[in-house]
Amino acid sequence: MAPASGPHPPAHPGIDRHAHLEGSLDPPWVRRTAARRGLPVPASLEAFWRGEAQPFEAFIEAFLFGAGLLDSRAAVRAAVEAAVLRLGPAPAGLDLWVSPHFLVVWKALLSLDELWRGLEEGIAAAGRQGVPVAVVLDAVNNFGPKHGHAVLDLVAGGLPPFVRGFSTGGLEEVPFREWAPVFDRARRAGLALAAHAGENGPGANVREAVAEAGVGRIVHGVRAAEDPGLLDFLAERRIPVDVCLASNRVLVPELRDPSAHPLPRMLRAGVRCALGTDDPGVIPCDLGSEWAAARALGLTDAEMSDLARHAAEDAWSLRTPA
Repeated sequence: MAPASGPHPPAHPGIDRHAHLEGSLDPPWVRRTAARRGLPVPASLEAFWRGEAQPFEAFIEAFLFGAGLLDSRAAVRAAVEAAVLRLGPAPAGLDLWVSPHFLVVWKALLSLDELWRGLEEGIAAAGRQGVPVAVVLDAVNNFGPKHGHAVLDLVAGGLPPFVRGFSTGGLEEVPFREWAPVFDRARRAGLALAAHAGENGPGANVREAVAEAGVGRIVHGVRAAEDPGLLDFLAERRIPVDVCLASNRVLVPELRDPSAHPLPRMLRAGVRCALGTDDPGVIPCDLGSEWAAARALGLTDAEMSDLARHAAEDAWSLRTPA
């Protein structure tokens, strides 16, 4: 479908609603750092950089390789700065997912204090540009609720003020209802709740994450579009949904054809969608290219304005801390 045109198409608001720290490192930085350490860049990561579609398992390998290079405060700061740079010429806000358990415990790349300090330095640099950053702690769904509690145990000594949320990612293999006690604990700690759902799992996971696990925000959620009743459910509850077009095109087989993306259908059903880059250091994109891709789906000026409004109204980085 050709994009709707207008005399003054709305500009994107400079708000990235979903980016992963570990997936935000610039490819040249990854190449240089890997070469210094004598590490070969995985074929899967090279393929993603060339724009080739890969299975989700290959994405995990590529993602973890880059994450494995985050072994210093300086590297963490570099990842934050790379994510901020991709916001474009008028940067306004960044919701940044971070996997502390992977970095600090599983791979023992750096201490929790070093991680916090690297984030603090990167966020302070963003603040000098007028860009607020909210950090979302990321746990891995397929590792199960015990892992989720371990993530919260790790940070129980005190959360920096820039940590605003808790989320699950990874493979959608463990029912979200089993994660409910973990989400409840995170809520009691003052964290907002999100879940990657309806990406590599069925749309029913989206409903379960909201209705049974109590999350208030969905990442991806594209398979929810297969069920009009589920879209109505999301719209009625005003659940924000972070949509990542480049990532979906590469990782969701039925969306390899960009024109097949359900974003227009989701918006027209009243779902509060906004755009994010997801892992732009693995699947190359920036916020501007995501907005161009949305426009190419045939969205009207009013629908593009809805994306911008949702981005601002629902971004945790723009929320006043309690």
